[in-house]
Amino acid sequence: MKVTRDVILDLLPLYIAEEASADTRILVEKYLEMDPELADIAAQSAEMFQPDDSPIPLTTEDQMKSYLEAKRFMFRRNLIWAILIGLGLFMVFALALIAAFFLLASSPVAM
Repeated sequence: MKVTRDVILDLLPLYIAEEASADTRILVEKYLEMDPELADIAAQSAEMFQPDDSPIPLTTEDQMKSYLEAKRFMFRRNLIWAILIGLGLFMVFALALIAAFFLLASSPVAM
């Protein structure tokens, strides 16, 4: 089975990130020996890739600020939902009272 350039291009990110298996690394390296143009692209990509770009861990103070901000956001969201549900129930109750009033007012009163 012949390995195409597209297959190598698919494997190249894993190869550059050093996450490919040993067999895959050998396959990519052999192909790069035969294709100097792609080898140059791989070398440039490897220079740009910096595995030390991991996120900086947050300090305890930053974690607490994030926690409090999320807590405030959830409180506001829950408060808005409670107000909307309360207004909805109030409207339903008010409409029911108005409907009952009109039904009682329009019915003949037996005396």
